[in-house]
Amino acid sequence: MSLSSLRYYEEKNLLNPTRLENGYRDYAESDAERVEFIQLYFSLGLTAKEIMDFFECLFQSGEKPQCLPNAIEVGERKLAEIKKQIDILSKAESRLEESLSKWKHMVSGTEGMG
Repeated sequence: MSLSSLRYYEEKNLLNPTRLENGYRDYAESDAERVEFIQLYFSLGLTAKEIMDFFECLFQSGEKPQCLPNAIEVGERKLAEIKKQIDILSKAESRLEESLSKWKHMVSGTEGMG
């Protein structure tokens, strides 16, 4: 984890370490889990605002039913995008496997002719 990423997460209120008297940031152990979520959600294409909406549901103590509709909507949208990408990758995998198999068969058939 780069220092600049941690600062960015803090700037966007995704991470809130305590400040020591010397000005250093003191990260709790739970911040490591939070950073993993942040990185995952950014890799899925969520914005900092969308991630904050998820965090309201994930990390706030007590029930927060008001955050759920938005979190569900964003989650369902991202899940649909992921499933679409999985489908695309699965088709690409099958086509590449077929091509490789065909090419390997062609090469093995011509090796003895040299």
